[in-house]
Amino acid sequence: MWWENYYEKELNSLKELEFYEINSCTMFIMPVDYGGKVFSKVMEVDDEFLSPLRPVDLIKKNCSYFGVSFESRKKGTTELIGYTRKIPIVIEPANHLFFFPTTSPNRPECAWIAHEHAENFRRVGPQQTLITFSDKQSHVFQVSFGTVETQMLRTALLKSKLLQRIEGNQKKSFYLHGPKLSKASENFSDYGNDSFPKGQK
Repeated sequence: MWWENYYEKELNSLKELEFYEINSCTMFIMPVDYGGKVFSKVMEVDDEFLSPLRPVDLIKKNCSYFGVSFESRKKGTTELIGYTRKIPIVIEPANHLFFFPTTSPNRPECAWIAHEHAENFRRVGPQQTLITFSDKQSHVFQVSFGTVETQMLRTALLKSKLLQRIEGNQKKSFYLHGPKLSKASENFSDYGNDSFPKGQK
């Protein structure tokens, strides 16, 4: 597999976390072979980590951590933008945690890229695209330029439509209840309402 180019020595130097919480500094999550298993290498703006979970499982775990299942997020994306394959996922909209997969999420080579941090991208091979991130570092992904371009556009569309809905609900809340309630966080009924009961995340 292509990720086998990583040396185990390099991976051993990374901080290993049983559970990594995706945050506003997370730039991308990519699969790496570690001890014969698929782990996740997580790149942040100023740091990097190793997780024993596959990238898709790390994405799923974080969706649940923020109170909504991965399947519910997928359904919400499809309802908002109409696509069903290789769709982007919003993990947590308040902090703009929108990620898109480079291929089918269940394929072992699938990486997940944060839309917020991907600044530029260019073709470097038939199935290779160089993406420059917000920290000005660049990384080559084994995916075509056209796929990255499509995924960036789909994620931008999802982000625009979802944030418009949230803003619209906040305005309605303001008109109905005044400024105090208008500051409430996202109404999850707009995007996969399966929030856990309080205390059961």
